[in-house]
Amino acid sequence: MEASTVRDKRSAPVDISHHFSRVTKNRLQSSIKDFYKYFAIPGIGNLAGGLPNAEFFPYDTLEASVALPQRFAPTPNKPVDPPGELPTADSSPASPSSPQSARVVVPKASGTTDVLRKIDVTSALQYGTAQGYPPLHSFLRQFTRENLHPNIPYAGGPEIILTVGATDGFAKAIEALSNVWSEEKDWIREREGLLVEEFAYMNAIQAARPRGLNIVPVAIDEEGMKASGDGGLEDVLKNWDPTKGKRPHLIYTVTIGQNPTSGTLGVQRRKDIYALCQKYDVLIIEDDPYWYLQYPSANASSVAARGNPTSTDAQPGHNYNASNSSGFDFLDSLVPSYLSVDTEGRVIRLDTFSKTIAPGCRLGWITAQPALVERIQRITETSTQQPSGFVQSMVAELIMGPQPSQDGGRGGSKNGEGWKVEGWVRWLEGLRGSYERRMQTMCTILEDGKHLVKSGRRQSMSTDWGVVDKILMFDFVWPLGGMFVWVKLNLETHPLYKKIEHTKLSHALWVHLTTEPYRVLVAPGLIFSPTPEIAKNKGWMYQRLCFAAVDEPDVEATSHRFVAGCNSFWRKKDVKDIEDSVREAVEEGCVPM
Repeated sequence: MEASTVRDKRSAPVDISHHFSRVTKNRLQSSIKDFYKYFAIPGIGNLAGGLPNAEFFPYDTLEASVALPQRFAPTPNKPVDPPGELPTADSSPASPSSPQSARVVVPKASGTTDVLRKIDVTSALQYGTAQGYPPLHSFLRQFTRENLHPNIPYAGGPEIILTVGATDGFAKAIEALSNVWSEEKDWIREREGLLVEEFAYMNAIQAARPRGLNIVPVAIDEEGMKASGDGGLEDVLKNWDPTKGKRPHLIYTVTIGQNPTSGTLGVQRRKDIYALCQKYDVLIIEDDPYWYLQYPSANASSVAARGNPTSTDAQPGHNYNASNSSGFDFLDSLVPSYLSVDTEGRVIRLDTFSKTIAPGCRLGWITAQPALVERIQRITETSTQQPSGFVQSMVAELIMGPQPSQDGGRGGSKNGEGWKVEGWVRWLEGLRGSYERRMQTMCTILEDGKHLVKSGRRQSMSTDWGVVDKILMFDFVWPLGGMFVWVKLNLETHPLYKKIEHTKLSHALWVHLTTEPYRVLVAPGLIFSPTPEIAKNKGWMYQRLCFAAVDEPDVEATSHRFVAGCNSFWRKKDVKDIEDSVREAVEEGCVPM
């Protein structure tokens, strides 16, 4: 049953049209795209549309060998004891003798006239409507409303529109919700702003900054954006200085496995931030590419290693949908989206297939209140139009399968049917399992190796004894989600900390890690700093490690090399050695910013 029929007493989403940009307010529905609805009339002799004839498409079918949903072993939805003992990658329930792949076939022409079930080359490669390929749009709309977010609290529920990936979704969201501002032409009082985490995914910042948006960092902690306290959201909004422009009306945030810090925002924090957004009339752009990658074992591992969990609020493995289940234990166990507390329709959620199928798909979707989705559809009609028909049809056939079964198509299951919702969720579980095992491998090695251990002997008048010193080189938080470990460098324990400028010392470590025998490339915190002030004051203190990028057997070896490189660097005592390495790296173009 759809969310819109579950709670008939829910309030309608608030009117946010005052936040629409001037251009967005003036957009009209495409008369050409609106006319497409007549093309679907059975038996119509279509002399109206400027469409190429599908007979001349050079593709008779689209075909690919694909994985079965059970290819990767899942991990438990609840923490295990001991936390490091997760099912291995080869413990999948699939029989060793059974085929591990299927063949997807998108036929030239489907046997159905129902546009919501028609998956074929003829329709997929033709011009289409901006909301997305109808069968895939229909599937994702139902999946979003009934399975991903079954408890959205506003009447009627959200709508979706397909995008060319989350980056495209963000670009369209800020185009819809902000005006371009020019320092040379416009009054400062007209400048709008974007609130971001103090370390952020910089592609979004770099998309917003050329529009003249004021980039406003908000303090973070282990979970993510802070609601209160010094530099928190309340502090920023309450004490906004109008000489810098308008008080920001948009937040851009990654709430699960935040990039780069790996923070995962709990439900209570979401409620606190949402209440502030209501008070100050702020909209939330929630970018969640890592939502399915939540790790129940991380809190338990943190307790085992340090005596305290990563978070007491965010608890992957808890049943968050007890009042209205998604129908799947795995989805119920995930910390829910801001949509779950979105009583007023203030949340614009960005989803993507980049982390669940492949980045090259360039396919995702926006979930938001219907009035905003309608405006974004108008933007899409005259810009990207719908995403690639090749990609949409292959994804639709993979998951949905042939409709009807006699149309010559084949889905992603062994019997030729699609994965269906059950198979898609099982695929997501397997991905979570694979990444969670990698996270455990890397973090266990970092936990064991974060201290430089130095031994020696000391003497007194009566005796001498062995001494072991443990020097903390770096620390980190066990990530509850995502693909990253955010390492805080403890450079003040380095013997040259007081003799070398701190940014230079951090750069020297980054260079040192790339040299033999370590050969490890990490992402410096400088490149995730949304303002020059944060880069100068804090960015040099951090490095981001990605346990997803290398093959699973290499995670262990690469993590050990990172630890060994830090050990070696902390033993350097010659200022000239540091300065020479930095100078040589700069001359060769090795500058991490």
